[in-house]
Amino acid sequence: MKRSTPVSKIASDAQLRLDEDARAVRVLLQFRQIFNAVKTHFQHVESSVGLGGAQLWALGVIHDTPGIGTGGLAARLNIHQSTASNLVGVLAERELVAGVKDEGDKRAVKWQLLPKGADLLLRSPGPFTGVLPQALHALDDAVLGRLEEDLALLLGQLGADKKAQKIPLGAD
Repeated sequence: MKRSTPVSKIASDAQLRLDEDARAVRVLLQFRQIFNAVKTHFQHVESSVGLGGAQLWALGVIHDTPGIGTGGLAARLNIHQSTASNLVGVLAERELVAGVKDEGDKRAVKWQLLPKGADLLLRSPGPFTGVLPQALHALDDAVLGRLEEDLALLLGQLGADKKAQKIPLGAD
């Protein structure tokens, strides 16, 4: 003989699913707000100075670290070295930075900010690192730790490619 489930249990289960769906929707909307805030900042940077967000960040790092090499720049931006090389290539073509060959290692290039680059930085909307890195740095360590753990779970659910973490958001 089959037992029937009480109506109240069914209603309770349905309400729980609706609550979980509503929470997932609220979190999705928060991600949209984050992505749109980042996108809006990068669009503002591009329209103000004609550089992408990642290029502006690279320019700011070169300003703060005269003589930095491409590998050091990649490390500071948390990107792959070839991506950093592409970024400084654009900056050099626009005569915002200049590469000086290292006396000890002729393959190595040390990057210097040129006056045109310094002028562009003065006109640029901040922060040079972008709004998301700035906001993350402003979070309390405990909050940032929880966020890191929770995002790791989400990335696992997505099956996200770990290589993607070396692609800057403002690179396109």
